[in-house]
Amino acid sequence: MKRPFEQLVTTYGPTVLRVCRAVLGPADAEDAWSDTFLAALRAYPDLPGDANVEAWLVTIAHRKAIDVTRARSRLPVAVDRLPERPTGEGRPEDWDGDLWRALAALPEKQRLAVAYHHVAGLPYREVAAVVGGSEDAARRAAADGIANLRAGYAKGGAPS
Repeated sequence: MKRPFEQLVTTYGPTVLRVCRAVLGPADAEDAWSDTFLAALRAYPDLPGDANVEAWLVTIAHRKAIDVTRARSRLPVAVDRLPERPTGEGRPEDWDGDLWRALAALPEKQRLAVAYHHVAGLPYREVAAVVGGSEDAARRAAADGIANLRAGYAKGGAPS
């Protein structure tokens, strides 16, 4: 018997938000999180009862992150004047910016593997299913990503 959808949000919501933050950064993470659970709510009735719900939600979050990345690439970026400096309290942008910059500097495969394995806790088999490639490639990408984070983030700089 399936659990009520509200329990899924309570159980897996924090993990999905951490994954969205790790993949997209703090500015777009909450929108991707909301889109993930809206899509999941629509598809939940068709989900098999024995499905790995966490992997299913992370896969949806991955696809929503791709949508956000594509939409972001179409947005204009240049401005002549910067807006007034907003407050630095209570905003999602304040989420450990140094860590986000270090994650953002990683090659995409490494960033995704680190996010899905180390943040979401998915096994490498599931990471490989989400990002494509083999289980060994996912393991290698996560290991390289962590090594790059240790080399760069621990020293206060961007990973190499």
